[in-house]
Amino acid sequence: MSRPPTLELPDGARAHRLATARGEFAVLDAGTAIRGTAVLVPGFTGSKEDFIALLEPLALAGFRVVAVDGRGQHETGGPAEESAYAQDRLAADVIAQTEALGGAGPLHVLGHSLGGLIVRAAAIDAPQPPPWNSITIMSSGPAAIEAAQQARTRMLVEALPAMGMEAVWQAMRAMDAENADAPEDPPAIAEFLFRRWMGNVPEQLIATGKQLISEPDRVAELAAVPIRTLVLSGAVDYAWPPEWLDEMAVRLRARRVVIKGAEHSPNADQPAATAEALIDFWNLRSE
Repeated sequence: MSRPPTLELPDGARAHRLATARGEFAVLDAGTAIRGTAVLVPGFTGSKEDFIALLEPLALAGFRVVAVDGRGQHETGGPAEESAYAQDRLAADVIAQTEALGGAGPLHVLGHSLGGLIVRAAAIDAPQPPPWNSITIMSSGPAAIEAAQQARTRMLVEALPAMGMEAVWQAMRAMDAENADAPEDPPAIAEFLFRRWMGNVPEQLIATGKQLISEPDRVAELAAVPIRTLVLSGAVDYAWPPEWLDEMAVRLRARRVVIKGAEHSPNADQPAATAEALIDFWNLRSE
């Protein structure tokens, strides 16, 4: 679970609802599209707030940056049906968000963790060539998550229907408390994390949790798409080990960046270095 370092929006950023052909999505929107526009897609149990620390540096570099809550995430809402969160439907949402933004200049899309699997599917499924100038896969790997993380996710998926959202939250907090290395969240962040969790549609968590456990290797399919690709991660990652991402980047013929001092959420752990890597990549027209 990503923990944003702050909940305070930078000057010029605003929260609103983005109207698309597939419904409205809650977004954080910052900057002007001088150099282009970027859509940022969060991961499992995440939200648009995971990218707050990236908004200001990316906006100052001349990009309009739009971080989204996906269908069934946090403030977007969605139906109480697992089928609504099939990966192809979530991928279609990303394409619709991009189409709704339009505007001048290059378009870029970034997916974090589960979001990386979703934007990969969007790039594969979109009419070719895809609508973006680049895709960034951040802390997201070639197929299903690592075995120990599969077991943890499977426990969550199986517990939700029986226990309900709040009871599962309390159980996860108890598990985190047993980890002596886990930092204590400031009160405002702790309150936000609980509110965000309770805002998720349970069926969305169940459906996307199953995707993390069973995702097939689609690297060859993405490699066939004519699009510039960046594979970015922290130096440590327990969901998809960095060496898995190293190999994936080779298969994709993609740029590879490792953010020192970051783990699964470089956007929150080391936002300055992460923003620098994104700006450098987005400003290149070809490699």
